[in-house]
Amino acid sequence: MAVKGHLSLRQSWMWSFLFIEALLFAFFPVYPAVGEIARGNDLAKQAWGVLDCKKEVIYMLDTLIRGAKIVDGTGKAAFTADVGILDGMIEAVGNLSGAQAFETIEAASRVLTPGFIDMHRHADAALFREGFGEAELCQGLTTLVNGNCGMSLAPLSGAHADECAKYLAPITGNIPPELRFASIDSYFKAAQGRGLPLSCAELIGMGTLRTLAAGFTTGDLSPLELRDLHYHMEAALADGACGVSLGLGYAPEIFYSTDGLIRALAPLHRSGVPICVHMRQEGDGVVDALREMLEVARALQTPLEVSHLKAIGGRNARKAVPEMLSLIERAREDGLDVMCDVYPYTAGSTQLIHVLPPEFQEGGTEALTKRLLDDAARKEMRARMEAGSDFENITLLVGFDNVIAIGLQMDEYRRFEGKSIAEIARTLQKDPFDALFDLLAAEQCNTGMIDYISDEEDVRDILRTPFSGVISDATYPSGGRVHPRVYGTFARLIEKYVVQERVLTLEQAVHKVTGHAADRFGFEKKGVIAAGMDADLLLFSPENIHEQGTYARPNVPATGFDEVFVLGERVIENGVYRGGSSGEMLGARMGY
Repeated sequence: MAVKGHLSLRQSWMWSFLFIEALLFAFFPVYPAVGEIARGNDLAKQAWGVLDCKKEVIYMLDTLIRGAKIVDGTGKAAFTADVGILDGMIEAVGNLSGAQAFETIEAASRVLTPGFIDMHRHADAALFREGFGEAELCQGLTTLVNGNCGMSLAPLSGAHADECAKYLAPITGNIPPELRFASIDSYFKAAQGRGLPLSCAELIGMGTLRTLAAGFTTGDLSPLELRDLHYHMEAALADGACGVSLGLGYAPEIFYSTDGLIRALAPLHRSGVPICVHMRQEGDGVVDALREMLEVARALQTPLEVSHLKAIGGRNARKAVPEMLSLIERAREDGLDVMCDVYPYTAGSTQLIHVLPPEFQEGGTEALTKRLLDDAARKEMRARMEAGSDFENITLLVGFDNVIAIGLQMDEYRRFEGKSIAEIARTLQKDPFDALFDLLAAEQCNTGMIDYISDEEDVRDILRTPFSGVISDATYPSGGRVHPRVYGTFARLIEKYVVQERVLTLEQAVHKVTGHAADRFGFEKKGVIAAGMDADLLLFSPENIHEQGTYARPNVPATGFDEVFVLGERVIENGVYRGGSSGEMLGARMGY
């Protein structure tokens, strides 16, 4: 339960209030009843019971929101009602005209929605940083799901822990020794102990587990390595991980065969545990990559979430996405629990080494750095990148002008932060391949990129489909520029795709990031405005929501959310961020 130090004082005050009101009613029967709301309160009943009164009266709410236009997260049409909050929960929804509260907010027909849920984020380590929460809460987020793309911060121990930490760093940021947790359980306890401004859940990353079991070896895992991987997977799920994530586009997971992948995931058979997958390819082979994952999901009979669905490059635009949406729809008609999600941008962001052929990443980042300094290996890499379509090959599909270097940490390269590889090459008077290889070697592969890869109409088509969710895929490198989606994804959803372009209705958009997301991960108390649900709430006028960050200046919080509540705690008040500590680490035993 969230820590809310003010409650004991309020409850003490409530006892006094109820006792005085009971005396007034006992001696002056004409004293008017305050009214009734949907559910009784034990404290109020006890106070009245002391005086042997038969009448149940209203009790004090923490917060009462009056006259809101409620978009409840189910996708149903909006309606007008009052909402009462008590002890971090939604106590009642309806006509609460007689209710009393410690604070009352007049909604004045503004929209009230459940807090938004980001199903796909990489804030595993960032939640331990000073200032964490403002970027997220200011865009309406009250719950995050981390550990995506096969990359979870825990478990991080054993002979390959250093290797794994370097693999994670461009996505999660550098991982100091104090953040190397041996289990999901110890990670949860440490995170909860620091006081969280919003709630977080964690997927168990299969890339992390494979690295711990076998390092950056190629091929399928041996029986002994599989046993180790299965042990850690089962332990993580028992400790509360809400699902499993795959990063098949990245080494070392890209080295699985399809059969080897099914064997690695065998403990999930008919478990109900969702698999969230960054597919093996999102370029020329993206449709085949989806077919592979549908085969895996059928073999395991477990839910499948296709992460950040897209088709990279102009030659795949408006072709691959319609075909993939049709494949997913047919699979769903056949009874397979498969859905997808999308970030509302045409640019992505990930490790810069992702542009390289995967086989050169065998052995991890240290081995790759040595290859980047070897003339023969560089020639081989270049030849593969100039011709190969059997891997994602981003530079071939979109060009070096559309690959932007970020997170640069070495003095000689910091001046190129936010510059394209093509621009860096021109400045240094180098060939783009040489500029890329030299930069990666100097940075020891610990750097990221923003890549302009997707088609806007494809994004809209995915948004419109009823089985899609909306995500940020936000990464948290230790320094340098970030993608504006870290600060603005969910404001952008409302501003651009609801208010400006009307791609979605407000009810549809809200459902995708509330009820839909909560259902996907079994968050039974989140995602819907109803009595008994967590009081994660947003109050706003849609026309006032604005994404403030840009690619050139991304680190600017979104604006327009007037009031934000996390488990009843008011973390944004009158549009001003004040922070909080009521968030929880969410554990989910998904039938395991």
